[in-house]
Amino acid sequence: MTQDDIRLIALSLPEAQEHPHFDRPSFRVRGRIFATLPPVGEDGIWKVVLKLPVLVKESLTETDPDAVVSLGNWDRGGWTQLDIGRMDEARLADLTRLAWRQVAPKKLAAGEQA
Repeated sequence: MTQDDIRLIALSLPEAQEHPHFDRPSFRVRGRIFATLPPVGEDGIWKVVLKLPVLVKESLTETDPDAVVSLGNWDRGGWTQLDIGRMDEARLADLTRLAWRQVAPKKLAAGEQA
């Protein structure tokens, strides 16, 4: 999976839009960010940052520690940076959808028109 794959998943979600955020792509629903794509670092790792429930982030950190990449000061409130190459594609797609549900209005997330 690549960042382009993440982009396709994110933009397939209801009302999702792509906007720049500090010179990187971000994906939003009604103005609220649920994912960003950091630039590829010197390490060559493709990453995604997702707004996940804190318990999901904690679980990922325990069950798949090699996939979770520290965000430094942003490592709180559920913001989770993942190494795309170390994640199962289906699981990463599910986590992207979960991040969208975290910030989407409840009626929209439930499949209703808000």
